[in-house]
Parts: sequence; C-alpha cells; structure tokens
Amino acid sequence: MNLPKTVTITEVSPRDGLQNEKKFIPTEIKIQFIELLAQAGFPIIEATAFVNPKKIPMLADHAEVFQKITPHKNIIYSALIPNEQGLLNAIACGCEHITVITATSETFAQKNMNCSIDESLQRIEAILKITKAKNIFVRADISCTLGCPYEGFIAPEITANIAKKLFDMGCDEIAVADTIGTGTPLKAQALIQAVKKYVPIEKIAIHFHDTYGQAIANIFACLQLGISKIDSSIGGIGGCPYAKGATGNVATESVLYLLNELNIETGIDLDKAKKAREFIRKFLS
Repeated sequence: MNLPKTVTITEVSPRDGLQNEKKFIPTEIKIQFIELLAQAGFPIIEATAFVNPKKIPMLADHAEVFQKITPHKNIIYSALIPNEQGLLNAIACGCEHITVITATSETFAQKNMNCSIDESLQRIEAILKITKAKNIFVRADISCTLGCPYEGFIAPEITANIAKKLFDMGCDEIAVADTIGTGTPLKAQALIQAVKKYVPIEKIAIHFHDTYGQAIANIFACLQLGISKIDSSIGGIGGCPYAKGATGNVATESVLYLLNELNIETGIDLDKAKKAREFIRKFLS
C-alpha cells in the first residue's frame, strides 16, 4: 500500500452540509459553527458559496458570513463560485481560495448549472483569467464521477478527460465527487487510476457521499493509491439539491477515526470536531 503520511481534510459542512437544510440557520450561528471547526484544527473550511440567493436561500448571507468569520493562522476559508459575478463578490469579501464546478453528465450539468459541460468549462476558463492575475487558488470539483442520478454509471475515462482539460487550463487542484454515493472501492480506484494519468496524485482530492455506506471503504481504497486530500462533513450532514436520493457526505468523524487508526496525521482534534457537530445539530431541521 502507498498510504500517505499526512492527509489534508477539507471540512465542507458550512456550505455543502447546510445548503440542503429547509430551515434557515441564522448567520451568527453559522459563524459560531465555523469558529468551532477552526478551533478543531481543520486546515481548509468551505465556509459558503457565492451563489444566487434565490437558488440556494440558505447561503443568501454568503458575504456577511465570509466577512465576519475570524481569521486563523494556517486555516483557509474557501467558497464555491458558480460564475464570474460570484467570483467578483467573493473577491470583494477577501476570498483567496475558491472552488469551481462542472460535471461528467450533460443532464446533471443542465439541472445543476443550467448549462452544458462545455459551457461550464468556458465559465471556469473565464474565472481563471481573473484568478491567476490575483493569485487566487482554484480547485475544480467534478460532479457525478462514480454515477449520475439521470445517466447512471460514468466511465472513468470521461472524468479523466474533463480533469485533464481543467488541469491544463490552470486549475490548482481537481476534486472528483461521488455526488450520489453509488461508488464502490474498485470503481473508486479505477477512477483515480484514470485521472492520475493527467493530474498528479497530490493534486487530486476526493469528495464522497455515503448513500450506500461505501464512502469509508472507497476512501481507504483511494488512500492506498496515494490520495492525500479528502472532503468530509461533520455528522455526515449535507447532500445535493439537484441529485434526488443523494444522502449526506461522508462523516468527518468516521474519516478521522480511519486515519487515526492508520497513523495518518491530519492535525485535527477529534473531540473538538465532535463539539462542533453537537453545536450545529441543535439547529438542523
């Protein structure tokens, strides 16, 4: 096995975890939640998304959240950016680490982004022209890499070709997402093997949902190939509003338990992470 010695966890619960909640969570509660995650030592926290408030009302307070969170040394606050306008709003708030998004499925792209895959890549290219001049880190998320709710199984080569385009464009990191949680260990390994032909393994991140209880097994399978960047969400909260049946993200606590048992360093305090989980659970519907 080629297990990494350290793993960087991106905690996605403030954005991906909360975006599907029906009951609006007050801005101050979100800020307190993010602070608890920072105190737990998460190196990267996805704080919000600069999206149209009408599409995702839960994140309508993105500017206020991002401007009011407390800076911490060695902790990065990131944000999801759908388009150039979202980027400009994020830059105005001081955001220097963003995530852009595309998909492997044309149907999903239309429902999630209201455009084709090629059009989404053009949007990303336009965003990169701005970010490169400002030294902003850009991560690209590719949705539905291990299955689509509309088109079924997605061949690894499809994801790999999209990853190559994104990396060649200048994206700093590529994240492959099992948006509906239908992946299995062998499929996850085949996906990584295909993508790493074009993207260095240290620049590939994984974002797995746990619909069928396979996320931890899939993560372990990817760790064996040298993957060292993992997304997770405290309490497994979250899901995709455009993917019917997609349950929560893999639980951060489960990922930390696995990594601790494998003697892989994360720099995260599990007990403090649990405190953040208990705090936010009081406000979830």
